[in-house]
Amino acid sequence: MLQEDEILRLEGISKAYPGVLALDHVDFSLQKGEVHALVGENGAGKSTLIKCISGAIRPDAGKIYLEGQEFVSIGPKDTIAHGIVTVYQELNLIPSLSVAENVFVGKRSGRGLFQRKKQEQACREILKELHIDIDAAATVSELSVAHRQLVEIVRAISGNARILILDEPTSSLTVHETQFLFDTIRALKQRGVTIIYISHIFEETFALADRITVMRDGKHIKTLRTAQTNKAQLIKLMVGREIGDSYPPRHNPVGEPVLEVEHLSAPGVSDVSFTLHKGEILGFAGLVGAGRTELMHAIYGANARSSGTVRIHGKPVRIKSPNDGIRHGLGMIPEDRKLEGVFLRASVEENISASNLRNLTRYGVMRDKKARRVAADFQEKLRIKTPTLGQQVQNLSGGNQQKVAVAKALAPKPEILIFDEPTRGIDVGAKQEIYKLMNELVAQGHSILMVSSEMAELMGMADRILVMSNHHLSGELQRPQFNQETILQLASDEPQKAG
Repeated sequence: MLQEDEILRLEGISKAYPGVLALDHVDFSLQKGEVHALVGENGAGKSTLIKCISGAIRPDAGKIYLEGQEFVSIGPKDTIAHGIVTVYQELNLIPSLSVAENVFVGKRSGRGLFQRKKQEQACREILKELHIDIDAAATVSELSVAHRQLVEIVRAISGNARILILDEPTSSLTVHETQFLFDTIRALKQRGVTIIYISHIFEETFALADRITVMRDGKHIKTLRTAQTNKAQLIKLMVGREIGDSYPPRHNPVGEPVLEVEHLSAPGVSDVSFTLHKGEILGFAGLVGAGRTELMHAIYGANARSSGTVRIHGKPVRIKSPNDGIRHGLGMIPEDRKLEGVFLRASVEENISASNLRNLTRYGVMRDKKARRVAADFQEKLRIKTPTLGQQVQNLSGGNQQKVAVAKALAPKPEILIFDEPTRGIDVGAKQEIYKLMNELVAQGHSILMVSSEMAELMGMADRILVMSNHHLSGELQRPQFNQETILQLASDEPQKAG
């Protein structure tokens, strides 16, 4: 039964999938008007738990108590009746509809469906109230990933939510947009909205949460008041072991130039020049829309260049497609894993093999044993949690999908690697593994271009940082000059020559 201050309680919730026990007799309680953080490594069971709460899946065992009622499982009608709204990490908008149509999709008034003009006016009022500068009539497909995330949150808020579940809501937001989201969460809390907040970023958890629940391997490990814990304790509870310094030290020397980009222009990129050296991690900072991802796509061959020269080991190269990029020794882990990083309906083994077919086939026939061995090696190295290598990637957690994307890029053994937001949506333990792998790669003579929106990550991993603003390079910082305030200033400055 519910305690007086509780709005939701789960008792003994279990959920199994073929080969995986996703939830193992989990207990969880939610107090009215609190922000409750849910943390754990990828595969810990967080996503499965919120799907049980939001009615997306039916648990195999256990009971749910919600606002005085007892349920074996919660269905879609129950979530509507009790104001349970979920904003998932993977966006769920309809690209062909407008912002207003997405905000009000499925909602009816007493006189029927909102007409388009009434939708737009109502949406403008919400956007204005929340100080969000988005055109209510704009088509969602025209918006940036960050703006789409804000539309998702506006849609949730417009639905009069009593329990709001936010799954990695800042994964695509700028610092300014993140601060706005925090202000909105605090305002909703003041209005009595109860919030479940999932994030891998500890600073967010400690800034927002009243209580924190730690999960590991499908089990509830511990629930603590935020004021009575710290980052080190949470990490130990999450991974079941101590983790050392966040960014492992690297001592290998930087060598000769391996990649030279001169006056490169492409959609979203204007006149960019820089040099990458052997054994170097070169970081790229900037706000959303600055042109970092577009630059990486142009170098790799995913976007056409309008002008400029790319040299590898001093020789000009023509890279017009990702296949060209792979042939010239480039590998890329893209920002959007679902659309660009993996084949969701293919298996783990098929994904890891996809970019390495030249080395895994003979006379056009796949060498199955070799492909399986390569995939198994990456599964072990990156700790990809999957029941079998034949499991479809769409059935893995978001963090394990990202690990498959990393393995897929590494399989052809590229000399130059592009990591675009490599740890987005990845838990602290997996981040350590990615950082360690990056250090191993540069120690072996590989070179890395690293785009990240986490400044601490850039400063911890990069040898140099190039800052982009408004599609140009606005500055270059050597390691002794690394400073968050300086990076933010350069990211908002007018363009100037880097270096």
